[in-house]
Amino acid sequence: MRTMDFAPLLRSSIGFENLNRLVDAATRGEGNAYPPYNIEKLGDDTYRITMAVAGFAESDLDVTVHENVLIVTGEVANRDQDEGREFIHRGIGTRAFERRFELADTILVNGASYENGLLNIELKREVPEEKKPRKIAIGGNATIEAANEDHRDAA
Repeated sequence: MRTMDFAPLLRSSIGFENLNRLVDAATRGEGNAYPPYNIEKLGDDTYRITMAVAGFAESDLDVTVHENVLIVTGEVANRDQDEGREFIHRGIGTRAFERRFELADTILVNGASYENGLLNIELKREVPEEKKPRKIAIGGNATIEAANEDHRDAA
């Protein structure tokens, strides 16, 4: 019997565990593991993605959010500096990359910073009031009428 390991998929899904989206991501595949990254939960509603992007300058990196997908791309712009150099071993990767992270509707990107070869992307969960759980009073018609009046007042 074959078992599927969803761990690689869970690493790139933040803020939700929607099985349909995870299966879609599995069929697309996430073959390369470059650049390496961490996803940290800093608090109840805050997260941080840290990517190891040594060899890239801040201007070589781009962070974009489009339709609940966080897209991080990197490409070294000036490879001409390497023409006169001879490398015996080249272990610092500077190949172009694109890394995508599926975000839940309630996850917002607060900002990004770059320091010592690490790109940090700060995320925050913000649940709108209409999606938060609320207590419903059990009662007769008077309770329903009061709820309707409260709803009209809020609008």
